[in-house]
Amino acid sequence: MTHVPTHAATTELWDRARRVLPGGVNSPVRSFKSVGGRPFFVDRGDGPFLVDTEGERYIDYIMSWGPHVLGHGHPVIVEALRSQLERGTSYGAPTAEEVEMAERLVRLVPGLDMVRLVNSGTEATMSALRVARAFTGRSRFLKFSGCYHGHADPFLVAAGSGVATLGLPNSPGVPEEAVRDTAVLPFNDLEAVRDLFRKEGDGFAAIFLEPVMGNAGLIAPLPGFLEGLLEICEEHGALLVFDEVMTGFRVGLGGAQERFGVVPHLTTLGKVIGAGLPVGAFGGRRDIMEQVAPLGPVYQAGTLSGNPLATAAGNAQLGWLEENDPFPGLQEVGERLVEGLVGILREAGIPASGDAHGSMFGVFFHPGPVERFEDAQEADTERFGRFHREMVKRGVFLAPSPFEAGFLSIRHSEAEIEHTLTAAREAAEVVA
Repeated sequence: MTHVPTHAATTELWDRARRVLPGGVNSPVRSFKSVGGRPFFVDRGDGPFLVDTEGERYIDYIMSWGPHVLGHGHPVIVEALRSQLERGTSYGAPTAEEVEMAERLVRLVPGLDMVRLVNSGTEATMSALRVARAFTGRSRFLKFSGCYHGHADPFLVAAGSGVATLGLPNSPGVPEEAVRDTAVLPFNDLEAVRDLFRKEGDGFAAIFLEPVMGNAGLIAPLPGFLEGLLEICEEHGALLVFDEVMTGFRVGLGGAQERFGVVPHLTTLGKVIGAGLPVGAFGGRRDIMEQVAPLGPVYQAGTLSGNPLATAAGNAQLGWLEENDPFPGLQEVGERLVEGLVGILREAGIPASGDAHGSMFGVFFHPGPVERFEDAQEADTERFGRFHREMVKRGVFLAPSPFEAGFLSIRHSEAEIEHTLTAAREAAEVVA
């Protein structure tokens, strides 16, 4: 049942990559540095699978870090892209498709009255911060340790995801003045937020957070946490900003704000709304978004914003999701997968805990509960790395980091779940 890429062609490709790309990759977590071993190179995606350049197939639980809710190569998206390609790839002028996408986002996401399309989640969050500062006339903002909001300078403090994976507390090249107005507190610690805002709340423009953390593993908000943050913001004139780049159209049709019934002032979205093409969006309450140029004084622009390929793919996926709403079924699959993995690990004597929300899931090598990034950092990351390598050998591709959520698609069937659990039993015996 086991396999591992060992062919000379892969070794040669890895050597070539490291000569011309920093670390051989274009995004740090892809390097497998935190889990050991060597990354494989993908040739194509096929439903719930990735196929590498050696022809090996892997059950894919990354789904391009979220975008492929419909799996790889779904016909509705392929046809939408094919049709758009025949008409052009970029115009630098308005299109009906970008209006359609904006209308759909406003219809489905509770906190959106208006949106601006951009090119990535990082661009969305940095733009939302600019708008929040302009609207409130304040500079400071609060984020939570382990929440990752892209790689713009003000957010690279106590970030999760790749920064945590590589053991970097922030990043060289980020000057002190860029993060001087960034405050950081533990996720799910509402009393710490209240205490900070009682003392200094009138200086804060916003609170930013992933409403369900996905860049420190999957960590859900405790009951009352999101509601409490909204109350604090409204009491002190700050804006609550949900970074739903991961959770948007992943934990539910209307994102985390619909799932938990808490509507933020601003929302950022990304990747999922483009079905894997580069895209992002920020939006929110009408009076706030009317500050954005050309309607207002807050400048933001982008040559490829609202790119017709991205909007074609995004409209196809979002339209399918709106019509079919697969999230209750995906929730059941996620719960079964997490329950199975946690049970197998515990049977092997490995402390484990996990959770599932919509089509996102996470498992920690930690007995639980994991309620904040500081808890996640106590997990057995070395053992997770060995487990990851054993799972890859058995054709299962989990995120190559202990600090990343997993993603399901509608193409993950009972057969893939059973294969995964069988592989996990074998892998757990090896690493126990």
